[in-house]
Amino acid sequence: MARIMVIEDDATIGSRLIATLRVLGHDSHWCVDGASALEDIGRQPADLLLVDLGLPDIDGFELTRQLRERAPDAVLVVLTARTAEMDVIQALECGADDYLTKPFRLTELQARVSAHLRRASHDTNGSPARLQLGSLVIDRTARRCLTPEGEIELRPREFDLLVRLAAHPGQAVSREDLMSDVWDTNWFGPTKTLDVHVAALRRKLGNLVRITTLRQFGYRLDHPPGP
Repeated sequence: MARIMVIEDDATIGSRLIATLRVLGHDSHWCVDGASALEDIGRQPADLLLVDLGLPDIDGFELTRQLRERAPDAVLVVLTARTAEMDVIQALECGADDYLTKPFRLTELQARVSAHLRRASHDTNGSPARLQLGSLVIDRTARRCLTPEGEIELRPREFDLLVRLAAHPGQAVSREDLMSDVWDTNWFGPTKTLDVHVAALRRKLGNLVRITTLRQFGYRLDHPPGP
């Protein structure tokens, strides 16, 4: 059972979400505005957050950013009626792991929530505990990304994506495989999420590694250049 916080001001949508999640066996809590959500997340952590971007009291992007800061390990999925690509990208860059565009089917929500929770509890036993690429050390057990200059802070999905690419440096990995391995084995839905997370990794890792885009296929993580 997971603890899920729903942040939604529409009474009809909120009550349906809570009822659906409770039927699935989750401990679900409903906040009708951003202020109460920020207050509640400080008192009791959540495993997954469902956040409406169209709340009346706090800008949805700012709320997403603050929730990510206060709950760095939680899965954060935004619910939005905004269909513009830049709005979706901005939400992901503010800290969201995924998004659902309204109106959505409850069956799609159930599948997406289950996928994220399965991935969040994924066991990494049997894989190397530490991966090293040049001066970059990836500690899988502690979920830390280390350099001689200090630790690089990565969000949960950013870390998982880096591990997947770094496990076989120099190997091309398709978009489909990355979505399946990093998000869920039965993943379905948009892959824009992947592009935003790759962009975040490039920004945070700088010249430590190179993530190459393979047009109409996927990505490849290359060994860092020599001195």
